[in-house]
Amino acid sequence: MPNTAEGPHESALAYVPVRGGLSALRRAAADCRGCPLYAQATQTVFGTGPARARTVLVGEQPGDQEDRQGLPFVGPAGRLLRKALAEAGMEEEQVYFTNAVKHFKFAPSTSTQKRRIHKTPDLREISACRPWLAAELHRVDPALVIALGATAGKALFGSSYRVTEARGALLPVSHWDIPTTLGAEREDTAGSHWFLATVHPSAVLRAKNRADAYGGLLSDLRTAARFLA
Repeated sequence: MPNTAEGPHESALAYVPVRGGLSALRRAAADCRGCPLYAQATQTVFGTGPARARTVLVGEQPGDQEDRQGLPFVGPAGRLLRKALAEAGMEEEQVYFTNAVKHFKFAPSTSTQKRRIHKTPDLREISACRPWLAAELHRVDPALVIALGATAGKALFGSSYRVTEARGALLPVSHWDIPTTLGAEREDTAGSHWFLATVHPSAVLRAKNRADAYGGLLSDLRTAARFLA
């Protein structure tokens, strides 16, 4: 483990163990100082789910409730997502849930110190946290990765990613545009991994027409369910 007394590093890569499964990653991530976001967050919120899940859902970052509980997708957006998964015919127990960024980024409310206002991670923070996502994908080795929103897509494919250009379509992936944590060359995996983009459930909650927004999310998840059937 790195000497954390020196303060945050430029990347989480120094903290990611080369060996071990998801449990080893989770233990190591608890002490991550790969970017300054750890300083204000309550705790690292690592991914959770089956070690060999066929599907990995990648969101943006933990929210207020996730930061407090230490689990991904347990707040309002997470509950809406789990409802949509069930309606789409995807078993929640067969999905690995994670985020592109593992610490909650927020600003305190001007009205009350108890309320914390979500702030979108910037590209430096997304890049710093990428090694954790790379390690999760390597360990789980899913058939399908679903990116929920723009931040998740940028973590996977770089800053030029646009969710509107790929939404709802199943796309084969030859490699993820994220750094390896194993020091090995990336293997050509075309055809063995697939990607699907959709909106983040928090966008549904913010939508003026929530029914239409939810219907779009549900339609995308049903595409994923048919692929996995």
